[in-house]
Amino acid sequence: MSRAPDDAPAAMSRVLLLLVVSLSGACVLALEMLGTRVLGPFYGVSLFLWSALISVTLAALATGYALGGRWADRGPRASRLSAVLALAGLWVLAIPWLRAPLLAASENLGLRAAVLVTSLALFFPPLALLGMVSPYAIRLAVRSVDEVGRISGNLFAVSTVASVAAALLTGFVLIPSIGVTRLLIVVGATLITAAALARAGGGRGDAVTAFLFVLAATAAGWGLRQAAAPLPAGVLAVRPTPYAELRVVDHDGLRYLLLDGGTHTVVRQEDLAPRQEYVVAAELATELHARPGRALLVGLGGGSLARVLAVDGWRLDAVEIDPGVVAAAREFFRIGPQHGAIHLADGRRFLRTSRDTFDLIVLDAFGSGSVPFHLVTAEAFAEAKARLRPGGTLALNLEAIGWDEPLVRAVAATLATRFRRVVALPTAEPPDQMGNVVLLACDRALEIPPERLGDPVATLSDEQEHWRVLQRTHAWDNRFTPTGGRVLTDDWNPADLRGEDINLASRRKTRALLPASVFGW
Repeated sequence: MSRAPDDAPAAMSRVLLLLVVSLSGACVLALEMLGTRVLGPFYGVSLFLWSALISVTLAALATGYALGGRWADRGPRASRLSAVLALAGLWVLAIPWLRAPLLAASENLGLRAAVLVTSLALFFPPLALLGMVSPYAIRLAVRSVDEVGRISGNLFAVSTVASVAAALLTGFVLIPSIGVTRLLIVVGATLITAAALARAGGGRGDAVTAFLFVLAATAAGWGLRQAAAPLPAGVLAVRPTPYAELRVVDHDGLRYLLLDGGTHTVVRQEDLAPRQEYVVAAELATELHARPGRALLVGLGGGSLARVLAVDGWRLDAVEIDPGVVAAAREFFRIGPQHGAIHLADGRRFLRTSRDTFDLIVLDAFGSGSVPFHLVTAEAFAEAKARLRPGGTLALNLEAIGWDEPLVRAVAATLATRFRRVVALPTAEPPDQMGNVVLLACDRALEIPPERLGDPVATLSDEQEHWRVLQRTHAWDNRFTPTGGRVLTDDWNPADLRGEDINLASRRKTRALLPASVFGW
């Protein structure tokens, strides 16, 4: 005959326990995914952020499993499980207000250390508490040693299925539709609801249980109904998209498109003319062709390059993976059908599946230190070249810390495996400063007659045109052929590692240009 475990708890509904464990498991994955949106606008959503969040999540859960198992053996009570869930919920409710001071305190630690420290401070405590739930619930559910395996398996299975459902719901629906802060409040309210259910399931239908239900309902209702906070002065929009937090900002006569806190587009407010040097440098690729033809732009952003190419007479197709970016380009940067056809797709997938060919391909999906590694490999460039007509040109924009940036040399070496000629057009001055480098690649001579660059003296009366001519001349007169890089492939590509320093330098440059209030910190 089976013997009940020592100190067996009072009976608790297993159905309620399954529900509580499901809610807890769902919140674990929701929190892990929300971490990228809580910290991404400050640090960028990089390999290092994902590594930090995954490491913190696993370490916290491991700690919770160990502590929960030991605490359960000391006399399991539904009220204790309820307390664990309530504490986790209250911590999650506090995250939107804890974020700003923690970000400020860790800003000078360097990207990797700052990401790890803030991830630990914000997410380790609630995740460790949630890690305690499963072993504690198993101890509450087990009535005899003969059913330990079955009960454990059922609870872990239910928790995992709930986690899968939460991951899909969070990424596909909730973040884009209700935003990060509201979703954090909903997660916190869900955990407090689970705490109330656990307490009620243990036969404690008292004032504390009622208070937890009321608190959960109040928090959820407030979070879902609260009006969006007034936007800071100069901020036109703050929107979650499937891929980033998007902000549109007007400051000092310029309009900025920021994605996860990094600058992607800068134009003049009055006429939306581009004010990023790299846009003018990339336009030089059109001077390598006798007449406008068909162009493909991978990475739309605010549409500065799309506008420039359309004005120059090119028939354009633009590829952008983020529907939120496309909507912002249309609403705030007045990009329309006259600027070309826009395709919502991943750039490399479009290159692989399209059967169209182009005279010019511009890869411009590398802003704010984020390097989509799958677009800078020898295999990716082979797919791009297959879409080029004979004599066609490939242009690629990279952010770089100085002209001799190792990432620029590596990408140039990779381009050289597919094209006979590769040159770099630098935009930063002096040469060791943060800026952009545009790479041009083709299989013919890269020559532009001096008269095609423009006359700085003749354009003195037009500030925008004078700036444009100066940038064109600077980029072309300082062109060089990068050397010494190692070829990047789909199998070997450490672009993310170098992107860390670029990411940090880029964000510091952006934060120096714009008021802190723009970022909500």
